[in-house]
Amino acid sequence: MQVEEIANIIDAKVLTDQPDQALEVEYAFSSDLMSDVLTRYYQDTVLITGLANMQAIRTAEMSDIQVLIIARGKKVDTEMIALAEESDIVLLSCEYSVFRISGILHENGIKAIF
Repeated sequence: MQVEEIANIIDAKVLTDQPDQALEVEYAFSSDLMSDVLTRYYQDTVLITGLANMQAIRTAEMSDIQVLIIARGKKVDTEMIALAEESDIVLLSCEYSVFRISGILHENGIKAIF
């Protein structure tokens, strides 16, 4: 699923520059514990979290995660957006809970990591 489609089905805002049209997401992982994120290998994965700080961006970068959704309407500052762009990470902001985002994406064909 392309990032624009993800943004549309969860009513999210894309905060970074327009994503690469070839970027496809097949899997999702939801966590507020970045140490849990670092325990897996990710390919074509979106990370869904309520953690709205630089650590979430750095964790996504270290894990080769190209799409990051910040849930629960958490405020995303300009430093986070700049770091995401610098790291080639597409950053989305969504008012929904982590649980709701995960459910919607799963209903629409996104698979769980495990």
